[in-house]
Amino acid sequence: MGWLWAIIVGLVLGLIAKAIIPGKQSLPLWLTVICGMAGSALGNGAARWIGVDDTKGFDWTRHALQLVGAIVLVALGDGLWAAYKGRKRSTTV
Repeated sequence: MGWLWAIIVGLVLGLIAKAIIPGKQSLPLWLTVICGMAGSALGNGAARWIGVDDTKGFDWTRHALQLVGAIVLVALGDGLWAAYKGRKRSTTV
């Protein structure tokens, strides 16, 4: 059940990150989910590092850090994906 939950959270965070980043992203859905999952893990690590990973009630800070991690990774992933697709396209032409 843990992997399914990670995929769902990755999908939601990845899609929110794509909606927040200005412009159109060319990142495919499967890579958006992976970036969202990695951003969630990055946010959890940052929350643990600053000591807000387990608080009473809803963990707003941890979830905000997860979203920031997803935004950063989706933006980086989109740039790398666009460069990869552009390079691949120019070598076959």
